[in-house]
Amino acid sequence: MVIGVMSGTSLDGVSAAAVRFHEDDGALRADLLGFVQQAYLPAQRARLEQAMVQGTAAEYCRLSADLGGWFADAACAVMASCGLTARDVAAVASHGQTLWHEPPHSTWQAGDPARIAEQTGCAVVSDFRTRDMAVGGQGAPLVPIADRLLFSDGTAWRALQNIGGIGNVTAVPPRTAHDASVLAFDTGPGVVVMNGVMRRLTGEAFDRDGAMAASGRVIDGVVRSALCDPFFAALPPKSTGRELFTPDFIDTFVEACRRDGATDAVTDADVVATATALTAQSIADQYARFLPPVSAIVLSGGGARNATLVAMVRDAVAARLPQPVPVQLFDDLFFDAEAKEAVAFALLGYLHLIGRPGNVPSATGARVPRVLGSYTPAGVTS
Repeated sequence: MVIGVMSGTSLDGVSAAAVRFHEDDGALRADLLGFVQQAYLPAQRARLEQAMVQGTAAEYCRLSADLGGWFADAACAVMASCGLTARDVAAVASHGQTLWHEPPHSTWQAGDPARIAEQTGCAVVSDFRTRDMAVGGQGAPLVPIADRLLFSDGTAWRALQNIGGIGNVTAVPPRTAHDASVLAFDTGPGVVVMNGVMRRLTGEAFDRDGAMAASGRVIDGVVRSALCDPFFAALPPKSTGRELFTPDFIDTFVEACRRDGATDAVTDADVVATATALTAQSIADQYARFLPPVSAIVLSGGGARNATLVAMVRDAVAARLPQPVPVQLFDDLFFDAEAKEAVAFALLGYLHLIGRPGNVPSATGARVPRVLGSYTPAGVTS
């Protein structure tokens, strides 16, 4: 039993999943026993957003310690929801909170694993990205190992698209194609630009169900201009984050919408619709440039809850790809999509414990496979 704990670039909160792994006819299976989400309080989110821009050594030190406590709270909550004790859990696998990601040089996920170990009574596996970067990888994406082992199709290629703060895709071959390489990379913004625009214009954290975007019009010229950023033309493997989609990027995006909205008055809804279209069209753009033909696209992450974004993804994919490809929701095929990344990091913790590599070199660009993560033993009780 492994508890996966995840906090992503969307800064919504902490997700924790209790997962039991087992072999079934040579295939690895994951049973999701419990899942909880604990939203960040506004003050917590503000601290995280500030830390991604600037801070003092004291502020970063205190934040990392506090994050460890927040992650431990989520781990304890999911254990309680399943009736688990520390003796039932092999480890807590904590992704941490990415404060800076600068491939291929360095990356930083904060969240003190010793705090998690002492508060939960469990061993902790953490700091997954740095080992991949030490052997030339991007340190991301790391979810492809779960996509390959747990969520691939039996007979056809499948694109698993996560829409968190950042969008990322894994194109996985069928389970029978053991010699085929996984292709995975970040596609661009997930909800980071959409949510940033919402907070700037309305004070709301996100566009619930895509209602505001649905009432606006897309300013196509702004989307085309944004897609000219060098990131989108760069060859995979590649990764990005809030280092590109900064508050300044949000401000410039909003100003571009106001300026380029033709003669009609540009409404806030138009800006939100344009931000939503940027995410959808960036996904289709990256598929058209870099993905092999796939039989289906499976959406997960918080963005998959936004009906307007899902509809825009379907339209953008239909317009850009040469063949029709169905767009499905992860929930309909597996389990609650919000749990997917927490399950993926639980898998990385499990692989660490059994001594198996967790990175996919074809996805991250690493020279070799490596066992990922650092191990913090559980506290010894008297």
